[in-house]
Formats: sequence, C-alpha cells, structure tokens
Amino acid sequence: MTVLQACEVASVDIPRFCYHSRLSIAGNCRMCLVEVEKSPKPVASCAMPALPGMKIKTDTPVAKKAREGVMEFLLMNHPLDCPICDQGGECDLQDQSMAFGADRGRFTEMKRSVVDKNLGPLVKTVMTRCIQCTRCVRFATEVAGVQDLGMLGRGSGEEIGTYVEKLMTSELSGNVIDICPVGALTSKPFAFKARNWELKGTETIDVTDAVGSNIRIDSRGPEVMRIIPRLNEDINEEWISDKTRFCYDGLKRQRLNDPMIRGPDGRFKAVTWRDALAVVAEVAHQVKPEEIVGIAGRLSDAESMMALKDFLNKMGSNNVSCEGNGISPNADLRPSYLLNTTIAGLEKADAFLLVGTQPRVEAPMVNARIRKTVRATQAKVAYIGSPSDFNYDHQHIGTGPETLLEIAEGRHPFCSTLLTAKNPVIMVGAGIFERKDKDAIFSAVETIAKSAKVVRPDWNGLNILLLHAAQAAALDLGLVSSPIESIQSAKFLYLMGADDVNLDKLPDDAFVVYQGHHGDKGVYRANVILPSAAFSEKEGTYENTEGCSQWTVPAVPTVGDARDDWKIIRALSEVAGVRLPYDNLEAVRARIGMVAPNLLHVDEREPSTVSLEMKPSVRHQMSHAPFEAVVDNIYMTDSITRASKIMAQCSLTLLKK
Repeated sequence: MTVLQACEVASVDIPRFCYHSRLSIAGNCRMCLVEVEKSPKPVASCAMPALPGMKIKTDTPVAKKAREGVMEFLLMNHPLDCPICDQGGECDLQDQSMAFGADRGRFTEMKRSVVDKNLGPLVKTVMTRCIQCTRCVRFATEVAGVQDLGMLGRGSGEEIGTYVEKLMTSELSGNVIDICPVGALTSKPFAFKARNWELKGTETIDVTDAVGSNIRIDSRGPEVMRIIPRLNEDINEEWISDKTRFCYDGLKRQRLNDPMIRGPDGRFKAVTWRDALAVVAEVAHQVKPEEIVGIAGRLSDAESMMALKDFLNKMGSNNVSCEGNGISPNADLRPSYLLNTTIAGLEKADAFLLVGTQPRVEAPMVNARIRKTVRATQAKVAYIGSPSDFNYDHQHIGTGPETLLEIAEGRHPFCSTLLTAKNPVIMVGAGIFERKDKDAIFSAVETIAKSAKVVRPDWNGLNILLLHAAQAAALDLGLVSSPIESIQSAKFLYLMGADDVNLDKLPDDAFVVYQGHHGDKGVYRANVILPSAAFSEKEGTYENTEGCSQWTVPAVPTVGDARDDWKIIRALSEVAGVRLPYDNLEAVRARIGMVAPNLLHVDEREPSTVSLEMKPSVRHQMSHAPFEAVVDNIYMTDSITRASKIMAQCSLTLLKK
C-alpha cells in the first residue's frame, strides 16, 4: 500500500493527476507531494510505500508550497482555453488549481503548442492542453491491450501521440475521455454540444450487449446528450465499450412515432391507436391458434416478453421465442445458458478454453476481465473458432468441433493445462445455439468439464457467453419455441422489436405486426406498425449473461405517440377479448415473480442448485463445419446502433481491413 492509498483509507484528500487506482503507478505529475517526517524533501505519495511508524503531514506549509510550485509548472504551458474547452466544469485541473494552486503565475515566455493527433471518429484531441500524466498511454497498454499511444520527445518537446500516424482502433478507446484529467482528450461527437451543469443524469444500464454495463445517461430536455459509465466492480468496473458510449445518437434517428397501417397501395398511413389495435385483433381472430407466432427482439425487457407470452398463450398459441436463442433452446437447467463463473469471478481463473466465442467483439467488458486476469496471473488461454483478433496471449488450437472432440477424449496437448489448472474456465459462445449439432457440442463440452473438474461445489467454470440483452430473461421466462419451424406455417406474426429474424420462409399471405422503436429491417414486411419506447425511455428488467437482473430507468420522454411494450400488448389483449390481468408495472412484475422469481431480485446472482449431471445423455452426430464468427460488425448489432451515425462512421473508418 502506498502513502496516497493509506491517506485515502483515512479519508484525507490528496490532489493527483497521474495516479489512477486501476492503472500502474507512474509518479510523474508530482502533484501528490506530502511531507514525511525525517525526509529532507517532500515525497510523491502515490509511489512511496506506506511503512509502519511513518508520520505523514499533508497540510503543512512545505506540502502546500510544493503543490503550488507543481501547479505553476503545470499551468506554464497550459492554454487559457477554459471557455471553449469541453472539459470545463468537470476538469481536474480547474478544480485543483482553485483548491491547491497559487493566485498568480510568474511565467512570461511564449507558451508552447502541440499539433493535434487524429485518433479516429470518437476521441477529439487538443494536445496543447495535455499535462503528460500518461494515463491514456497506460490505459491503452494495460487495459485496452493496444500499443497505440506513447510518449515522444524529451523535455519541453515531450508529447503524447501515436508512434506512426494511425487511428486508435481499440473497442474501449472512449474510456480515455473519462480518465483524461484535462481537456486534451474529449468526446468528438459531444464536442460543443452542452456543458455538464445543463445535463440531467439518470443512472441506468446498457442493453447493446448481454453484459448489462452500468451507465449514466446525461440528457437535456427530450434528447440524450451522452452516455458515461458508472462504477460497478462486479460487471464493468468503471469502463464501457465504445458501442455503449456512442450509440446514443441512434436513439433520435429513424424513430417510429405513430401507429401505422399499410394501405392497398403498399404505403404506410398513420392512424390512431384504436384503429391499429382493432385491425390487429380482428386478424388475430381470423387465423387458427397454431398459426399465431410471436418473436421477441434482442432488446426486449422481461416485462414485455412476459406480456407477449401471456397474450399468445391466451390466444391458444405457444409459438413464442426470442431472437438469438436458436432452434428449440434447452432452458430446463439455468446453468446451461449462463456465465456461471460471474464476470468478477473470471479473475480467479488460471486457464481458459474459449469455444466458438470472440469475447472482444461479443462482450468487450468480459474480454477486458479476461485480459486483466491473463496480465495478472499469466493464465493460459486456448481458443477454438474462426481466426480472430485477441489482445492477450492465446493459443489458437483449432477452428471446429474436431478439436473439441480431441480434448474431450484426452488426445490434445491442452488437456494437461486444463487438468493441472486450479480454477479452469470453459466459455462457449451463444453462436453455437444456432447450429444443428449444438446438443452434441454441449455434450462434448460437459465431458471436458467433468474430466477437468471444471464444476465443483466451490467453483463453477462452465460458462455460456450470451450475445443479447434479452436472451437470459427469455430463457428464464420460457420463450423456447423454434422460430424457424413456426415461421413457415405462420399466418399471423408478431415481431416485438425483432429485426434480425429471417423471414424468407414466411408465407406471402401472412399478416405481420411490427412493434418496435426504430424503422429497421423488420418494418419492410410489416402490415401494421406499433411504435414502442426505447430502453432510455422506459422502466424494464434486463438479465445479463451472468444471470444478474437490473432495471433500466427512463431518462427522456417517449417519442411521439409511442408506448411501453407491455402496455401495447395489454391494450391489444383487451381489444382482442382476452384481457391480461395486469394494469401496472407492479402487477406485471408480480406475474414475472410467479414464472421466474429470480428476475425480481435486482443486483443478485442466484447460483443454481441443480447439477448438470441431471441432463440426459445425448447421442447426436457432430458436424465438421467450423465455428463461425457471430458478430460481423461490432459497431452495428441492433436497431439502435444501426440507426446511429457515429456507429456508421466507426464501421467505415475503424473496420477498414
């Protein structure tokens, strides 16, 4: 423990610029100088180990004078940009020069200036403001795992930059905006849009992937202005992925704001809710119950999926499923579709086997944990799947199920690593759900888990890494029919925000209702459009990939005439004469509590009491097809990110091969 950390424990505040609790110690800003008894000079507290019997003085004239001197040097070349700087109002340099700086400077020479670097479409640089704290360099190297940033030059010519002219390509690059203590690195899309005291912050969660990162949505009036991370040690620490941070402009583009019906000429015409619901209810009664199919989208909350399932059940149909859960998903045992180790628990692992998953694009925050573990404990990582870009040491041991069989039969060199590991982890990608031979693959994985003692009373290292925010809750609530088979015979298809469903096999005379917040792919085939609220505009329960339930909180008002998903289905059920028995959110949640009570226990992870040995053995043939990448474009995975202009720029500039 260092002196600075000891002072933090004793709740004594010491100013600092370069020290950051999650990065290595650099000790180069010298702002944290304190007086230590028997030491001739002030000591940098961030780098000095705290020893027993040490007497530290933080508020003496010597310490104050040292800080004033350091602050004077820092402001020597710092431009007078505060009125036009985006960091104004939340700037460490402003705050600390007010609190610890002198009231005048003695520097009369010319200030130096530095050329701005182009780091891509997300991070704006004004390098003249940089105070060389090297936080961004350490973040890029240690957490993001890219050697993009570094220190160039000596003395007053020292500057931060990329060694050769290149963009910052990391999927976590936006976090340098948060850790930069001055206005040198700021958000490019948010530049000159608002001051931080004009914004209303709403603490909620992110739904663009299955991790459920904790975020704060800053809004002004009806518009989401920016998204920044919240601290949650168990899920995302204090980082978020670029997709989470910058997809917010998709929330104001291509929105559906009125109920619409497609006329005989093929064009949509805006109608009232009463007319739209009457048309849908009438058609629903004209088809046979088994021809009614409902599909929930990847951004659906638990409340809306519960309502959809109840409505379809009351209409006599059980064909209700969720995007991404594949062919007749196996939802009997909860551990067979969750990240059982938990995200924070991955830090205890010492060997990883990744099967058909690319965590760097599927769940960047889980990937950051794996990288942290590999750096801290030199854990071994083996990967089976299509060639992928990892930011830590790994062995690519195969591309398809044959390698998995070799490990299951004990013929592969990596078996010895798994057997000697104290806490081995096997992580299977949710892309396997879409394969015909998924049962055989899971059976092989369970064989490996048994032989390597991956599942024990004190450790569960068998994990499924889900892709979408709705998947875990859908499997908990029992949305488990096979969409592919039921679509072929469907005459009435209810798409609740489902845009990535393949509708090629849908009969031409089928009636399609699209309920969603964006005019995305699902709208092209729709006969009726019912506008709903996005995640930033409603209260909803989402369960992340480790089985932890969290709530979204409305940050901005809904767009146009849109309504919450479950309210639309509740209104439709009344028009259709099969009224659902709930009128408010509490009643819907009480109904969820009857089906899956774990969804109501917010921020709790309920461990499974059932062992996987209860699963019946499977005798399926494994195909030789290699595992394919599930995410083609990390920046565009759902209707919100596809509508986002910033995400389109990222796809264009950062994915150029």
